[in-house]
Formats: sequence, C-alpha cells, structure tokens
Amino acid sequence: MSKSFYRALVSCLLLILFSGAAARAARDYLTPKEEEQVKLAQILDKRIEVFIKAAERRLLALTDSNAAASKQAQKDLEKWGELPKGTRAELINDIANILDAAITNIDDVALRDEKNRLLSKALKKLADAATRFQAQLTALREQLTGDQERAALEQVVNNVQEILEAANKIPPEEKKK
Repeated sequence: MSKSFYRALVSCLLLILFSGAAARAARDYLTPKEEEQVKLAQILDKRIEVFIKAAERRLLALTDSNAAASKQAQKDLEKWGELPKGTRAELINDIANILDAAITNIDDVALRDEKNRLLSKALKKLADAATRFQAQLTALREQLTGDQERAALEQVVNNVQEILEAANKIPPEEKKK
C-alpha cells in the first residue's frame, strides 16, 4: 500500500476525530473490562477484534431490549463485563468512538511500518464488521427520534464508509507459489 493512501486515510481520520470529539468527550466509550481487553491485545488484528466486539455489544444493547439476559451476554459477563448502558445517542456515539479508535490503531501501525502484514488482515476484519454494522444501522435509522441520535448515527455511518473505502484500496493478496 502506498504512503499517499495512508496519508489520505490519516487526514480523513483526523477530520472525523476532531469533528465529533467535543460532543463525545464526557463519556468513556469503553467499559473498564473492554479497556482491559484492549490493553491485553497487543497484536493489531487481535486489538481490532476487541474493538469490533465492543461495537457489537453496543449494537446488541441498542437493538435487543432483552440482550442482557441472553445466553451470549451471560457467557461474556466475566471477560467483557455487563452490556454497556446509556441512552441511544450515547451508545451510538460509543460506536463512533470505537470505530475511530480502531481506525487510529491501524493508522498508527501503518505510519510506523507500512509493510506490516497485519495491516491488511486487520483492515479486512474491520471492513467485514463495518459491512455487518451497516445493515443494522440502516434498520436503526428508522427508529431514531432526536437530533443527537441522528448526528451520532451519521458519525458512525461516516466511519463505516471510511473503513469500507480504505478496505477497497487494499491490493489483492499475492498467492504463494
């Protein structure tokens, strides 16, 4: 991947980060248990998996009022903690921040070592998750009522689009002989 691609990705990322940072500054977007999982995941693709799981937990809390009682939530309780709580706008903002953090982690590695083989693997995982999120977010859009909720969702949608655009620029993997 070229340096210009990563520079463009970083520029877009910075714009996204600074545009919504003030609105989301008051709330921690990860729970303490999720933060612990991020710290434990030192390898890029594993860290991206943690961010994906954190975003999935918020989508679950948003879309299923009985999610906390589900078997999966009970199974995840020890490692991930209780499902995050908050208003719809807060949970959607959390997802935007989580995606921002995932993009930032990928960008940081790319800036230090653009030939790192985990970059494309991590970006592909994030893009796969973003594609799944896109379908859920489309269904959620119809339920939103307030301006804060709509603004938060637009931020998430923008992040998803940035991820998908970046993933489309990944060159195909070379097959080993």
